[in-house]
Amino acid sequence: MPKVRAGEVDLGWREWGEGETTVVFVHGNLASKDWIELAAPLFPSGLRVIGIDWRGCGDSDRPAATPGYTNYSMQQHALDMLAALDALQIPFCHLATHSTGGIIAARMLLMRPERFGRVFALDPVTPLGLAFNAEQIGLFRAMMASREVTRAMMATAASSLFLPDSMAPNAVPVFREGLGAIPALFERILEQTFGVSEGIWIGTPVNLTRERESRELERRMPEIRHPHLVVWGEGDGWIAPADLRTMAAAMPNCRLVVVPGVGHSMNLEMPPLYAGYFGAWFGGLNDQRW
Repeated sequence: MPKVRAGEVDLGWREWGEGETTVVFVHGNLASKDWIELAAPLFPSGLRVIGIDWRGCGDSDRPAATPGYTNYSMQQHALDMLAALDALQIPFCHLATHSTGGIIAARMLLMRPERFGRVFALDPVTPLGLAFNAEQIGLFRAMMASREVTRAMMATAASSLFLPDSMAPNAVPVFREGLGAIPALFERILEQTFGVSEGIWIGTPVNLTRERESRELERRMPEIRHPHLVVWGEGDGWIAPADLRTMAAAMPNCRLVVVPGVGHSMNLEMPPLYAGYFGAWFGGLNDQRW
């Protein structure tokens, strides 16, 4: 996969399609650009879609963590993305985000609002951040040490793919039938997940907790005027719907849609449905703006 220089790091990236309208995909924690791989062929023509891996993830560099994981903050990820857009010569684009990619995008929008148009946010971590206690951070450490624990936890991020009984505590998640190419992609991205840097495993929950405690972005939500379509899967156990309602109420041009029958990762669980929302939101943008 190609890489792009973004400040001090090289970030992995890939693209799908071509056209005058560019959409940049900002993935979630423990993830990569490949999470839209099965949906991307279903996007409408006329869209150029680019996925960029965070530092520490996917095909990107994995710098050693600085004290307090400051070089893996949400602000740093946002700066990396902006530097990558400069290097790729993308002066203006729209954004598609997933999970923690949502709060990274919020920082991008506040830093350089003129560079962005519409935003499609799937199960986003909102500008409120998230709070993780010591026990929860300990679970991330357990994931670092065990592929089995990692697989079980990642299954909760795509819960509709698995038989309900197999999602019980201490059970082994088992795919339901009829999923086509999805299980193979899940197993491949699981291997990517297990290889992320410590700055991702531990730095992300630490820095999301700082975002929650500082309330900086919470106070600035009214400044984010870019049109947002926020889609939340009703089976998502990671993102609190109350946070999404707060976000939708505070941001002046934000619509929240709740989708039954899907969990935290529609892009992986139901690629055609994700592509449908994606195309409806971004298709037919003639002037590349709002």
